[in-house]
Amino acid sequence: QVQLLESGGGLVQAGGSLRLSCAASDHTFRHYAMGWFRQAPGKERERIATINWSGTTTWYTESVKGRFTISRDKLKNMVYLQMNILKPEDTAVYYCAADSAPAGGTEMGTAGRIGSWGQGTQVTVSS
Repeated sequence: QVQLLESGGGLVQAGGSLRLSCAASDHTFRHYAMGWFRQAPGKERERIATINWSGTTTWYTESVKGRFTISRDKLKNMVYLQMNILKPEDTAVYYCAADSAPAGGTEMGTAGRIGSWGQGTQVTVSS
């Protein structure tokens, strides 16, 4: 099971940017689709961005399209989420996740397809 550790969260003003990072524990990570999720207080965890195992295809939920970018660096065992034009409604705990099986696509995170979760990092956007 891949171990994941997020970093890069913090407090930012509306309109600002943050870059979240997710470090995987070992090289097997490079064979798994990855995703970013978030959970705001009182709400369910939301799937917001995914990237397929090869890094060639991405998916975004509508509310972050054009503002967030997911990417991965297989050599460094890292996944990133660049967040621009942040809004107060982006405030949440952000989680990195790995697919439950290798060689998956951007549908990871649906139908229970989560193999590993990170511990989460808090993002707070002030108005």
